Amino acid sequence: MSKRQARLVAHFPGVNSTTVWSAPDSGSQIDFASFSHFAQTAERGLFDYVFLAEGLRLREHGGQIHDLDVAGRPATLAILAAMASVTRNIGVVGTLSSTFNEPYELARQLATIDHLSGGRVGWNVVTSPDAFHGGNFRRGGYLPYEQRYTRAEEFVALAKRLWDSWETGAVRADQAAGVFADPDLVHRVTHSGPQFTVSATSTVPRSPQGYPVIVQAGDSPAGRDFAAANAEIIFSRHTSFAEGQAFYRDVKGRLPAAGRTEDSLLILPGATFAIGDTDAEAREASREIGFAQTTPQTAVAWIEAIWGRELPGLDPDGPLPSVEPGEGDQRLGQVSTKVQDRVARAAELRARADSEGLTLRQLVAAETASHTFVGSPETIAAEIDRYVQGRASDGFVLVPHLTPGGLDTFVDRVVPLLQERGVFRERYEVDEQTGEPVTLRRTLGLPQPPAPASIDAGAEPTEAAA
Repeated sequence: MSKRQARLVAHFPGVNSTTVWSAPDSGSQIDFASFSHFAQTAERGLFDYVFLAEGLRLREHGGQIHDLDVAGRPATLAILAAMASVTRNIGVVGTLSSTFNEPYELARQLATIDHLSGGRVGWNVVTSPDAFHGGNFRRGGYLPYEQRYTRAEEFVALAKRLWDSWETGAVRADQAAGVFADPDLVHRVTHSGPQFTVSATSTVPRSPQGYPVIVQAGDSPAGRDFAAANAEIIFSRHTSFAEGQAFYRDVKGRLPAAGRTEDSLLILPGATFAIGDTDAEAREASREIGFAQTTPQTAVAWIEAIWGRELPGLDPDGPLPSVEPGEGDQRLGQVSTKVQDRVARAAELRARADSEGLTLRQLVAAETASHTFVGSPETIAAEIDRYVQGRASDGFVLVPHLTPGGLDTFVDRVVPLLQERGVFRERYEVDEQTGEPVTLRRTLGLPQPPAPASIDAGAEPTEAAA
């Protein structure tokens, strides 16, 4: 019986607490050399795709821009197009909000890049509901939290109808007319729903892979139902083996009700790593990386969020605050947490700091900066294999701590061992007829959406040829 194959994704380390910007070999978030190096390294490692998160607003703490968030957050679509231009086989997937975008325009932009890349694009659908991010947009924070998946469901369904609105054979070539669209095979999409009213004709033909691969990261019951109905990949947060197996069973168990099979959805948890020549060396590297990831500012901000109050003069290299948690400050996060829960959490943190002799910063590092895989290349390869064969995941979204070279060691030292185990590809697949790279959907082993032989009653033929 053949072994299950591991899927590997490279998450470009963004502006967040996992990135060690102080390292001498750390690059820039707004220099394309960082993105090209990272994407080409992932392609050299035969990864399935490169993944980009997106921040729609600089983070704040206490009403001030977080000082580690000023390196820049470039727009996702532009970076996807640029990375696709310097790679040939690997997919490019980006996070784009269904709350603060419009279906027609986003579907058009994604379809454009999908064509230009040869069908290598994916869309991580996020459901930003909060007023903080909404402050940057015309609609503001209008969307109630419970409605975020209602809007996302309608958004994705409408985007798919737009992508399907060009039937097979709609693009034709004629010696006299050149390349043109057959007006009988291009359809106007009309839609009127709770979130959107659209009458649109797509300007872009259906892409080589039908439509971009749909990724989702929600974990609530509503998020899991949304994923079972819509997503083809889940970017999961469940990284322990037992939790991973439970999440895997739960979500895959929801697929039959949505008329789907197990192989139509991949579950890929995010995973960090620390590699050493020996397991002991890797554990020391993990401790050092975790401490570097936890800057003094980050440590204080994390404690203030737990305490629900500003703590002026708090020494990150000293003990935890002696004062008790407050009622909560919306500018510091954790505002939904009850006071008694914050008091209990503070007591728990104090007990750990006392028992292990940790300073505030050391404690925050221990609580927040542990790594998923820590060990020699052999140990890490064995663990990835165990998770995949044990159906705790279908693979991993790897998040290195350095920009852009943090993936290099993994590609050089762990990937060959996965190949030796027979659980990871040794080359990218190519099309048998053309010899060209295949689409991202085919690289991932996901089903191809059926070609639209006809259009449903909600779509109308266009009135004239394009």
